[in-house]
Amino acid sequence: MKIRYSKKRLRANLFIGLLWLMLSILKWVFDDYMNWTDGFFFGMALLYLGQYFYEWRIQYMNITNEQIVVNYPFGKKIKLSEIYWIKKFAGDYILKTEKKDLTINTQIIDKDSLNDLNEILAKLNLPPDKTPFANNGYNSALLSN
Repeated sequence: MKIRYSKKRLRANLFIGLLWLMLSILKWVFDDYMNWTDGFFFGMALLYLGQYFYEWRIQYMNITNEQIVVNYPFGKKIKLSEIYWIKKFAGDYILKTEKKDLTINTQIIDKDSLNDLNEILAKLNLPPDKTPFANNGYNSALLSN
């Protein structure tokens, strides 16, 4: 299952990339001489547009039956079976294992994907004091099925 970026984040990266590209083209057309700023504007356009296409194509996370993979260029992997504690801090989820922690930024996740993520995390068999999903509707809805 893919956990998608919010449309707002994707649109913002596309808009900023196109703005840098437009500035680069305008500077190239209306400027008589070339200098390092021409390359800077074009480089920023490439960075933002590259980030947009990467995030649009790859998305934020992939969740399988065994693990969660964050899709950054040097992203983290964490096995679902090794998670012993889920902490909610400032809206983000911090998944803890014996060896590493994984922070999931919920502010940049699409609403539907966030609901899917909450359901998956609620299905983990953790003690009530080790998960923020113990006293809400996720576990009770899962138990009734």
